[in-house]
Amino acid sequence: MKVIVTGAGGMLGRTVVAHGTARGESVAAFDHSSLDITDQLALNAAFERERPDVLINCAAWTDVDGCELDPARAQRVNARGPEFLALACRRAGALLVTISTDYVFDGEKNGFYNQRDQPNPQSAYAVSKLEGERRAQDAWARTIVVRSGYIFGANGTNFLSSVVEHAQRGEPLTAINDSFGTPTYAPDLAGQLYRLTQLDLPGIYHVVNAGAGASFAEFARQALATAGLDAGLIQEVGLDTLKRPAPRPRNSRLRCLLSEAIRLDQLPSWKDALREFVRATSSAVVAGAPSRSV
Repeated sequence: MKVIVTGAGGMLGRTVVAHGTARGESVAAFDHSSLDITDQLALNAAFERERPDVLINCAAWTDVDGCELDPARAQRVNARGPEFLALACRRAGALLVTISTDYVFDGEKNGFYNQRDQPNPQSAYAVSKLEGERRAQDAWARTIVVRSGYIFGANGTNFLSSVVEHAQRGEPLTAINDSFGTPTYAPDLAGQLYRLTQLDLPGIYHVVNAGAGASFAEFARQALATAGLDAGLIQEVGLDTLKRPAPRPRNSRLRCLLSEAIRLDQLPSWKDALREFVRATSSAVVAGAPSRSV
């Protein structure tokens, strides 16, 4: 199978490329510098050259506060970009898998959000990502939308990915204790993306690791305990105390209604995934190859 991965320079994109290569797929990896998903001419040229069976889109502008300050750019990248990819996939007859976010929900629900829940995005980032879902699906029926969130993994620079690294240096950590999501390990997510390409069943899927979910503070405590580090480095704060430009949902935990129906195996629990992440990170450091920042 010939696969194009866009956004291949980011944490998830690199993981998707590595996973596909390990599976024996023919993977063409494009980061932003080599392929801008908002450039239709460049997209068409890439499709002519690569002739993919599948495109997995990991490209996005994920700076939530940056999007709030520049919503036009957020729309261009996160909404029009997936639409352009869908149009290119339609011309080529290729399956499109595009990554969306748990932030499309407003966070007012107490339990898990599933596909029956009505999105109600509260930030410019979330609005643009929901628009990207809809534009892609409208442009090409053979589109799979994957909503995920709280993604962590090697080479990541977000809080979840870097908490252990900061703690190893003895740096204090500020962690939100009243905002909850479902942590998702990038390698587990990547594996599920490829399983979805094999099923080739268009629709919206929620892909996260199993478990009750966690706050950033709970994730940090679990990560440091797993790594044998001092949890006293963590200072817990409320979401409102940070005074960020963009609102965040207080609850964005996800659950998928379709997975069981199509016999798609549930991902491991996030705590098991976290143990694997800490083990893999520690092994890399011992081997002299610490995680790189992007």
